[in-house]
Amino acid sequence: MGSANMEKKWLFPLVISSVICIFLLATSLNLGLVSSRHAINSIFSFFPYRVVANQSSLAFAENIVSQGPPPPSVPAIPRFAYLISGSKGDLEKLWRTLQALYHPLNQYVLHLDLESPVAERLELASRVDNETMFNTVGNVFVIKKANMVTYRGPTMVANTLHACAILLRRSKDWDWFINLSASDYPLVTQDDLFHTFSPLNRNLNFIEHTSQLGWKEEKRAMPLILDPGLYSSKKQDVFWVTPRRTLPTSFKLFTGSAWMVLSRWFVEYCVWGWDNLPRTLLMYYANFVSSPEGYFHTVICNEPEFAKTAVNHDLHYISWDIPPKQHPHTLNINDTNKMIASAAAFARKFKRDDPALDKIDKDLLHRRKGSFTPGGWCAGKPKCSRVGNPNKIKPGPGAERLRRLVGRLTLTAKFGQNQCK
Repeated sequence: MGSANMEKKWLFPLVISSVICIFLLATSLNLGLVSSRHAINSIFSFFPYRVVANQSSLAFAENIVSQGPPPPSVPAIPRFAYLISGSKGDLEKLWRTLQALYHPLNQYVLHLDLESPVAERLELASRVDNETMFNTVGNVFVIKKANMVTYRGPTMVANTLHACAILLRRSKDWDWFINLSASDYPLVTQDDLFHTFSPLNRNLNFIEHTSQLGWKEEKRAMPLILDPGLYSSKKQDVFWVTPRRTLPTSFKLFTGSAWMVLSRWFVEYCVWGWDNLPRTLLMYYANFVSSPEGYFHTVICNEPEFAKTAVNHDLHYISWDIPPKQHPHTLNINDTNKMIASAAAFARKFKRDDPALDKIDKDLLHRRKGSFTPGGWCAGKPKCSRVGNPNKIKPGPGAERLRRLVGRLTLTAKFGQNQCK
């Protein structure tokens, strides 16, 4: 009986204390003293996770892809980041292309591969260092530790990604990446390009592509190759190894032009790879014939968030055989009218100092030999010897041609036509 009386004696104070605690907690909630779900959760943080797990969705790292890029505060005038690459004997062609493309708002990475003589690479670096304009603006960079590049091998993809990484680190002020070779040349001024791209969605990617591999299925996708440029300091062609492989089943192959205009968002995805697709495909394409014509295309079309940004054109005029061979025709002055009629922004490929380049300089770019292409930014005497107002844009007839082409292409992409199919 004594024990029972003792339990009753303590039961009443315990009940009263519990009621008071509940009352105080409810009062503090009403007064806003514990006003957030985070604070409430912290009170109960000592309980097992299953009690609070349903209060917020799980945050998977890959979800960043579906979220898309943050709404950017972008200037009205877009900026471009160029890679201009060349090999042995391409110094003069590369320099001319750079002068034709130059604008103070853009970024430029130049690369002469390891096959180029050391003297050529040093001469390129010296010219950039001694160019007053480049020193003043600080937007032209030379890759001094040259890469070995084999056109049909993965080393060309690796070199492109290398340039992308440099550009991402060097500057936040660019919107599209454009890869060109020393054999490319512009058909419009940078002011024309700015004018055309200003109203566009900055996430669009101009990349010619198709999943209809045709003869490439047998000749490129199924053979296995090794690129000596991955491990040798001496340039050699790729070589074939056995056995052959079947077509992949975990992703769909796409092929197209090796020349493209890629959004900064997509470039970041390829370099940083916040899911594993870019790395997986990079390893797959290490043994693929002519991987530059497939890697970026397969990445963009196998990620739904990026597939809807693909515009099926490379903005180049290129003259191919039918069916196309490994290399396109070399353009000459007889192709000028076809180039203009194409309304493309760039053309390839040209021989050094071909008369067609002189005609393009005179009729389309209004550029004097050895000088920059004039634009609204130009000031000083001689013209374009110093930077005036870099935001002043003077589009010419080339802008209207390019605007019509890009308008037609983006309208097609908007309705999902001819896009990653």
